[in-house]
Amino acid sequence: MGNVSGKGDIVQDFLSQAKADFSKKWDTPESCPEKLDDFERIKTLGTGSFGRVMLVHHKAKKTYHALKILDKQKVVKLKQVEHTLNEKRILAAIRFPFLVNLEYHFKDNSYLYMVMEFVPGGEMFSHLRRIGRFSEIHSRFYASQIVLAFEYLHHLDIVYRDLKPENLLIDHQGYVKVTDFGFAKKVKGRTWTLCGTPEYLAPEIILSKGYNKAVDWWALGVLIYEMAAGYPPFFADQPIQIYEKIVSGKVRFPSHFTADLKDLLRNLLQVDLTKRYGNLKNGVQDIKIHKWFTSTDWISTYQKKLDAPFTPKCKGPGDPSNFDDYEEEPLRISSNEKFSKEFVDF
Repeated sequence: MGNVSGKGDIVQDFLSQAKADFSKKWDTPESCPEKLDDFERIKTLGTGSFGRVMLVHHKAKKTYHALKILDKQKVVKLKQVEHTLNEKRILAAIRFPFLVNLEYHFKDNSYLYMVMEFVPGGEMFSHLRRIGRFSEIHSRFYASQIVLAFEYLHHLDIVYRDLKPENLLIDHQGYVKVTDFGFAKKVKGRTWTLCGTPEYLAPEIILSKGYNKAVDWWALGVLIYEMAAGYPPFFADQPIQIYEKIVSGKVRFPSHFTADLKDLLRNLLQVDLTKRYGNLKNGVQDIKIHKWFTSTDWISTYQKKLDAPFTPKCKGPGDPSNFDDYEEEPLRISSNEKFSKEFVDF
């Protein structure tokens, strides 16, 4: 995955094949025979404003999965119908080592369901908060996987728009899986929707300028900074104060950051889009050949052949111990179908 002496062709071949596979699945989405009764619900792994994610066990196949349950009524009320349909359609069409896999999807009268692979290591967020901050070697290991994931998504004209430690899961090998594609969108050119997490928003989103995939490279800069520092580069009590700092483009670095790391971050956290790495004529290559990534073997990273700096403790394939505990709530399934028109394409 990068022009490493003679390996550039592998990458181009992979990316053009990926585009063909994606187009086929995007244009003719597959339907799934699965239904809720096929799964035993075990435990809530996370909750959001219009749903929850649960650990489930496929009764017939004896496999563990993460089931994302979205309440149709709340999705409609919060005007998230388009985002939800985008999420399902994109997830159903992509396949990449560092992106969470969608395995089944179905709906009933009240809810929409997306069955993903279960990633047992928990959120990067929890590990980062526990450790305080990651070493640069540790941060670089994760960052390299995000670079490859974004290279793949951007090649398919998908902008992710929601990078943050809470949306990065750690698998049993210690590698990253990007999850939650609720804000992902297929975009050729520019888009205008204000969405994302305040600390991670690029200045052009805040300034309502219309923006492109370069917002993901800005967010990568924020993530690398937060991993290596233990806190994000722009923070304040109120979102408006955070936005003022982001738009000013002034970044202060902790003294322990190496010169190479500071240089990379200055080029990613670059307000001027004509100078931001990832958005220049060499695209992602400017990031991949940067000095901070000199020691990164992009092909071995893609093939998951490197030892991770940290491997989560997992007792087995269905062990939820790396996730927090949440209140359990029963599903209330209506006897008549809700919002059939809105979710006809789900």
